[in-house]
Amino acid sequence: MALQLGQVAPDFEADTTEGRIRFHEWLGNSWGVIFSHPKDFTPVCTTELGYTAKLKPEFDRRGVKVIGLSVDTLDRHEGWNADIAETQGTAVNFPMISDPDKAVSNLYGMIHPEADAAVTVRTVFVIDPNKKIRLMLVYPPSTGRNFDEVLRVIDSLQTTDRHKVATPVNWQPGDKAIVLASLSDEDARKQFPQGFTAEKPYLRWVDINQNKA
Repeated sequence: MALQLGQVAPDFEADTTEGRIRFHEWLGNSWGVIFSHPKDFTPVCTTELGYTAKLKPEFDRRGVKVIGLSVDTLDRHEGWNADIAETQGTAVNFPMISDPDKAVSNLYGMIHPEADAAVTVRTVFVIDPNKKIRLMLVYPPSTGRNFDEVLRVIDSLQTTDRHKVATPVNWQPGDKAIVLASLSDEDARKQFPQGFTAEKPYLRWVDINQNKA
């Protein structure tokens, strides 16, 4: 059965460039991003891995662990990492799963029937500390992923979990949020003593950055 949002991310054991791991144990109480690559020494993924490595301080600040996956072997991973450091200016600073038997790739539905059965497609999963899948993105092989958007979604997920709000289109940290439609005005006043603005009965804006009274 296909994985769905809110489902517990499947656990697995695998060899990585930083040793053998059990995924849930490795994740611990952190948020996690697992993302797959068609195979080693591919041009688009070379740029993605380098950029993600540059973003590691941003992921660390949000309490997020990043792990990559390719169906190639560890020795090829090491050779590819050297190319990434050379061409992108940053060495890969997170583990890369070696999945030559495609056990993890198939467990997470990363190999699609319409794609080459020998490779994974560009899939991204964001997983919360309860091990639940909170985001799934699937990109075609020719299109590089937007990891700034992955960070933005993590910011939104962490904000909505913390404040029980929703975030509007193109939301960025610091922007106003939306009061949940399931919350009555009375309950919203209790939840947000700083007040909120009702543009429509179903569209209520709240500044979660204000200090609560």
